[in-house]
Amino acid sequence: MLPPSYRIARIQKTLHWFEQDMALLNLRLKDLSRERQSSARQYAAALITHTRAELNRLLEEQPETLPQPEDAPCEPAD
Repeated sequence: MLPPSYRIARIQKTLHWFEQDMALLNLRLKDLSRERQSSARQYAAALITHTRAELNRLLEEQPETLPQPEDAPCEPAD
């Protein structure tokens, strides 16, 4: 299984790619009927929403990498 940080980075990259591609989507869809354009836009929006939700889920599941004050080791006795 892939480490969580690698999966998060991949999903962030994919989400960025999807969001940047929305402008080009309109150019690719211009020759289609209105119904198919609408369907393709709805699918793209749903894909972005799903990807964003997956990213948020992974970020919430990721263990904290910074030590918390209550987790700090005790000082050694003199």
